[in-house]
Amino acid sequence: MFTIRVYGILFGENKKVLVSDEFIRGNYYTKFPGGGLELGEGTRDCLKREFKEEMNLNVNITDHIYTTDFFQMSAFNPDDQIISIYYFAEALEPITAPLRDKLFDFDEREMNVYKATGETETFRFIDWNDFSEESVTLPIDKVVAKIVKENY
Repeated sequence: MFTIRVYGILFGENKKVLVSDEFIRGNYYTKFPGGGLELGEGTRDCLKREFKEEMNLNVNITDHIYTTDFFQMSAFNPDDQIISIYYFAEALEPITAPLRDKLFDFDEREMNVYKATGETETFRFIDWNDFSEESVTLPIDKVVAKIVKENY
């Protein structure tokens, strides 16, 4: 089985990089914003939908950065192979979603979401000077972080 995921690299002021801190089934992950492709949906439309759902943010999807070119088993389902597609995203409006300054800084509302669903997330920007492959958790995200850091 294949799972296709689509992620966005969004720069803020002074080239800060937006990440999502997530608590899923007892594990902590820092990743790029995005999510799963739905049947009948294009990859760019998927990413626009994910930003809207997760951050209530309208974005423009620009250049393709990377598509997984190696085998990666799903962290959540060992029967699935993950294929991830990465694009640059530009905010079309000010970000109104709460942004955190600290890693995994979940508030009471977000922890209530976790209790109800087994997962929650929050967002923060990482300063360009602090951004690296160590900034993110997932193996494919690490490849993309390195590409972005070395080329942009």
